[in-house]
Amino acid sequence: MPETGWGLLNLTGGVVTAGKVWTDDGEVYEVHSLKRRAATATRPVPIPPQFVRVLRAHVERFAVAPDGRLFRNQAGNYVEAAAYGITWSRAREYVLTRTELAAGLAKRPYDLRHAGISFWLHSGVDPAECARRAGHSIHVLFKYYAKFLDGVQEQANRLIEQSTEEWDRVSKGVPPTR
Repeated sequence: MPETGWGLLNLTGGVVTAGKVWTDDGEVYEVHSLKRRAATATRPVPIPPQFVRVLRAHVERFAVAPDGRLFRNQAGNYVEAAAYGITWSRAREYVLTRTELAAGLAKRPYDLRHAGISFWLHSGVDPAECARRAGHSIHVLFKYYAKFLDGVQEQANRLIEQSTEEWDRVSKGVPPTR
């Protein structure tokens, strides 16, 4: 990770809590490759400067596990799903208002992923880039996030008008403003 600016995480897969009865080797966890990808595939994910700073501080304090994981429990093992849930619940109570809690805002950590992708789209990030960063196809992105795009018609009209005005100027020999 760089000292400043945007960073890049290379995701290699995920870990699923299945329980000893449900795994081939009797372990509680199963390590999987990325969904619908080759076993050795990775997925680069750009991370904003704020997150780079948080992760750098975390790595400086706790180091990285021998297998490359950033997060582990005190014994060096995978963090239990229940521990995430308890920590998430406490964090929500600490930062959200009673109204936000009652409404179920960010009820699950996964809700932040949906909010993040929606924020990227709302910010005007190209949908193909949003899909790539999220690890989705364009089809999946529009299937689950297209409803979010409702209400951005005025913004789209403004962008089209600006481009049309720019095109008119350039076609008349006036240098582009961008």
